[in-house]
Amino acid sequence: MIGCCSFCPCFGISGDADDDLGRSNLDPVLLISGIGGSILHSKRRRRGFQTRVWVRIFLADLEFKKKLWSIYNPKTGYTEALDDDSEILVPDDDHGLYAIDILDPSVLTRLGLDRLTYPTLNKKDHLLLLLTKCLHLKEVYYFHDMINMLLRCGYKKGITLFGYGYDFRQSNRIDKAMEGLKIKLQTAYKASGGAPGCINGSLLTGLQFVDGLESFFFVLRWTMHQLLVESPSIYEMMANPEFQWKKQPEIQVWRKQFKDKKTSSVVLETYGPTESITLFEEALRDNEVSYDGRTIAVPFNFSILQWATGTRQVLNNAQLPTGVSFYNIYGTCFDTPFDVCYGSETSPINDLSDLCHTIPEYSYVDGDETVPAESAKADGFAAIARVGVAARHRDLLRDKKYMAYQGKIDAFPARVLRLTP
Repeated sequence: MIGCCSFCPCFGISGDADDDLGRSNLDPVLLISGIGGSILHSKRRRRGFQTRVWVRIFLADLEFKKKLWSIYNPKTGYTEALDDDSEILVPDDDHGLYAIDILDPSVLTRLGLDRLTYPTLNKKDHLLLLLTKCLHLKEVYYFHDMINMLLRCGYKKGITLFGYGYDFRQSNRIDKAMEGLKIKLQTAYKASGGAPGCINGSLLTGLQFVDGLESFFFVLRWTMHQLLVESPSIYEMMANPEFQWKKQPEIQVWRKQFKDKKTSSVVLETYGPTESITLFEEALRDNEVSYDGRTIAVPFNFSILQWATGTRQVLNNAQLPTGVSFYNIYGTCFDTPFDVCYGSETSPINDLSDLCHTIPEYSYVDGDETVPAESAKADGFAAIARVGVAARHRDLLRDKKYMAYQGKIDAFPARVLRLTP
């Protein structure tokens, strides 16, 4: 798979040395992003003009609400932008690598170009890309360091190295996403001369998406919340009640209850994966957004829940094709949120709708600060190897110990590697 780096000399090796080292016959690698890990563009249907709406720093919240806020269409299974004149796209520049490399090139400088790295990008994006690289803003780095490592190992963009971005609003099994992945795999297969390929996938959980990306990626918590309520991908990541947890995750709510107008008490209510549905329904009963002069109801969406239940069944029944090996590398050694608690005994929740505006407290388990180690290994496949690496969620993608480990698996027979993040 990445066996060319088995003796790990690739750090510091230039791409010009590939042929001398006999690395021209590498199996192709396809890097696939996780939730929130792709640049998204909004394209005007009439004029074709494109604007980056995720991830961006400048005017991030305004553009997010204007272009990315969406409503689920149960007839099609797609989440559709409220802006009728906009279509949300994942850019496919640089063989799909641009969208998953540095998530916000707009924090780069406007003082130079970098056309050797991204020869197909326009002048504006090249001007913006340089600043991020110069400042090395890790918050918006994604596959960047891994891409550079693979290039130093002899991989060639468009021949043995490809990327595939993902519109994080949509379902994991929607036709457009699956067809795009199929085409990308076919392209990699043909470009490499029919060599068997490797998929390096990345997973990001809804907990981090709600709590973490909002903190780092410049969009207000409430703005993000309103999008997630209509995003099938988030419903698909809800805790699986059929999984044999060591301890099921719980949502706890300290609530004030009134026996009469003068007498009240405080109770701690606990909701498991199944019971939490009623909690979500009540908390979002009056949820709404104001958009372009309209007020739009955004309650808990049972149509999406039904779709997500179908997705879970597909995943539960999934099996690896014959000849495909599976490897699982995940992050450990960091406190990772697991149970959620709203309110406290001294400051209880009066109305469940207040949950939408309340910052919860978490209990923690071992993981990568985002994905619990238990969840990271819950794929249901017979893995050839599972390896825990002491690294945080996004840091794992640029951790040199992880990269070195990839190289030490000599003569990788793998055709699939799952990396969680």
